[in-house]
Amino acid sequence: MSPSLSVVADNDLKVVAGAKTETVAERVRRLQSEAKQLAKDHVKTLTGAMVDLEQLAAEIADGGDAYAPGVRDVARRLVEDLDSRVQTLEAIVART
Repeated sequence: MSPSLSVVADNDLKVVAGAKTETVAERVRRLQSEAKQLAKDHVKTLTGAMVDLEQLAAEIADGGDAYAPGVRDVARRLVEDLDSRVQTLEAIVART
């Protein structure tokens, strides 16, 4: 036997009386603002990952004979490069 049907509440969003609807221009400005904030958050995530990688590379660079000399050298150079790149990204984001 099939289940019986019942009435459910209408959960559609209703426009409140007197509420102003967003114009296209307002929506564009809002969406652009949201996109810029998301981009800043994304760059912040990138710089955080770069800092984490810099710390890992520093550990390997200082890891002694357990790591091959070539690996330690690449890790040391990576530490130097990442530090300057993080500072560059942070400076760029601070200007915007």
